[in-house]
Amino acid sequence: MDPEGYYFLHNAPNNVQAVGSERAQQALKEQFGDRAGWMRKTRQLLVDNGFNGAGAWSANEEIRAENAKADRPLAYTVNLDFMAKYGDKRGGTYVQPGHKGYPNDVIFAFDPGFAEFCEQYAQQLTKYKDDPNLFGYFSDNEMPLLRKNLDGYLKLPQTEPGYQAARQWADQRGITLQTITDQHRQEFLAFVADKYFGTVARALKKVDPNHLYLGCRFHGAQRYYPELMQVTGKYVDVVSINYYNHWTPEPKWVSEWEKLSGKPFMVTEWYVKGEDAPGLANTAGAGWVVRTQADRGKFYQNFTLGLLESKNCVGWHWFKYQDNDPTLKGAEPSNTDANKGIVNWSFQPYQPLLLPMRELNQQMYRLADYFDKR
Repeated sequence: MDPEGYYFLHNAPNNVQAVGSERAQQALKEQFGDRAGWMRKTRQLLVDNGFNGAGAWSANEEIRAENAKADRPLAYTVNLDFMAKYGDKRGGTYVQPGHKGYPNDVIFAFDPGFAEFCEQYAQQLTKYKDDPNLFGYFSDNEMPLLRKNLDGYLKLPQTEPGYQAARQWADQRGITLQTITDQHRQEFLAFVADKYFGTVARALKKVDPNHLYLGCRFHGAQRYYPELMQVTGKYVDVVSINYYNHWTPEPKWVSEWEKLSGKPFMVTEWYVKGEDAPGLANTAGAGWVVRTQADRGKFYQNFTLGLLESKNCVGWHWFKYQDNDPTLKGAEPSNTDANKGIVNWSFQPYQPLLLPMRELNQQMYRLADYFDKR
């Protein structure tokens, strides 16, 4: 439901943000004058093509300013990155393509300082809590919540709070590194997830009880972990999934997510790259490659129809608004040379992609009604 009581599906591109390369910034200035002009035209581009929001890593301050005077504002999202920001402050994290890396692939959920950090960090949410155009918050992105976590924590230095928590958990069950079973690993993953989600959900909802907690953007095998879905459902309002390596949603698992978590889901990253995009080698990123922009549009329609057919999906975020620019210096490793956008580096729309996107987007509520009645 939106703030006015109407049913709402959130469909948006991620990263509604201008590429920072010199030539892209020059193109922005020449075409739009300034960032306010760019956002005004970009909001209209999204609305004209049936999108109603902005996903992760978007230019939220520009969006909020444009929303204040727009007849059809964008429903935006905020990435909080509780664990990632805590890791930056604490030390020990490193860059991996697409997300933050942690020692032994285990997060700092058991650090005594993490809960206090979340409480303090969440104070920034006061500026959002009464904004009807905010769709919700992500607490992090693609964290290593994995079944190998028990092994990873037990191999940390013994002075680490994570080791001590895992050691206590294992000792209470008479478990050693040599006797760990897969069942133990699943139970411990649920223990870690409960600690993390409980901590961030309390901090978030204490400051802003008005908006949705959209989870932490699961990826890879995490969508197949029943123990993770069950714990997540205790704390989030929506389960978020970054969904790659499939041409269409997997009906069995899509159904399981709702049964296990008791919550709806949304797909928060997915895309394919086109071979026909000039100047892009398409070596970066997780999305598959298709021949043309029209094929990208067919993929969009096919995948979203599967989401609507599931009856428990409340939105999808295409990755992303703008292509990578290979001339950008210091680009994040998964965003260097790929055709991911609905516009290219110089802000020119891919019309053969947008046409089928618009066709689907403008019928998404009628399609949802159709599938719901089947």
